[in-house]
Amino acid sequence: MSISISDTLADALRDRARAHGFDAVRITRPGAIPQAPGRLQQFLDAGHHGGMDWLEEKRAWRGNPQALWPQARSIVMFAMTYGPGHDPLGNLAKKARGNISVYARADDYHDLIKGKLKQIAQWFAHEAGADVKVFVDTAPVMEKPLGEAAGLGWQGKHTNLVSRELGSWFFLGAMFTDADLPADEAETDHCGSCRACLDICPTDAFPAPYRLDARRCISYLTIEHKGHIAEEFRAAMGNRIYGCDDCLAACPWNKYAIAARESRLIAREELNLPALADLAALDDASFRTLFRKSPVKRTGRDRFVRNALIAIGNSGDRKLAKSAKALLDDASPLVRAMAVWALKQLGETGALAGEARKHLEHETDKHVRAEWHAALQTRERQA
Repeated sequence: MSISISDTLADALRDRARAHGFDAVRITRPGAIPQAPGRLQQFLDAGHHGGMDWLEEKRAWRGNPQALWPQARSIVMFAMTYGPGHDPLGNLAKKARGNISVYARADDYHDLIKGKLKQIAQWFAHEAGADVKVFVDTAPVMEKPLGEAAGLGWQGKHTNLVSRELGSWFFLGAMFTDADLPADEAETDHCGSCRACLDICPTDAFPAPYRLDARRCISYLTIEHKGHIAEEFRAAMGNRIYGCDDCLAACPWNKYAIAARESRLIAREELNLPALADLAALDDASFRTLFRKSPVKRTGRDRFVRNALIAIGNSGDRKLAKSAKALLDDASPLVRAMAVWALKQLGETGALAGEARKHLEHETDKHVRAEWHAALQTRERQA
């Protein structure tokens, strides 16, 4: 049996959430996203999820919130801004520095938001006599369709949620409850004819408006992708070593975000455009130390240094060749391959010829060998 909750208590819930730092709170029903299963299946059938197999494994729960928790009667959606105080696109010109996505420059937002949601949920459960469950991006919950249904915003052409008050820069959290809360109206689409987010994408990751091919997305490639990054995407990555802010930063709704609302996340100075030479020198222990409490830590040292080497190759700074050369015999084939590529891109083909004699004889990884052969062929063409 569901518990009927007065509008007064729902208003008190919103006040409590704002006191904990959330910028917007809206309520919807578990059955409010009937279109979600079909859209998710279309995404999966097209293979646009890439190596994110967990999306397919738990698709039944993602498409139907009540399959995740049958007792749920209401879903409260929370939004917290993390908008930067600067234009992050300006960081792309600083090619000897590593550009980390805005949201990942602070401590892990999962921990921050979930801690706050747990406090709110504990209060609500006591006041309402209801059961609750909270989720922050780690459970099979489709936060963006639920956020749209709750009225927080609409899914823009870049597939992220857009708000008339917060622009494209905000996190989502969810609280499921068996309490019967008064639902808010869904938001409508306000993108109009705008294509800013689609046109700015460096790798053409949007096959159509409102559709994302994650396999081409720099955020996916630098964070989720576990293997070697295809050469067709490397130059376009520039100095983006963890995530990509381009489509979010291009959204014109950002200028309508409430200026007085500052990000609840405080960026760590050492993660604001760190030197690529320093990042390439990270071993596992120093990587873990640098990215303590950071979402970057989950990527692991090898994939992160892989990304840093691609940025070195794109830097045009031949002083960074020393950093790449030091990694030619790294234990990780992901790192070795991109060390070769970076040196080739920096025009160090003469040095590579000598290094090839030392390394190719013992190299067993086919991808690394392919990078060596490509580098040597480039040298022959230039001779």
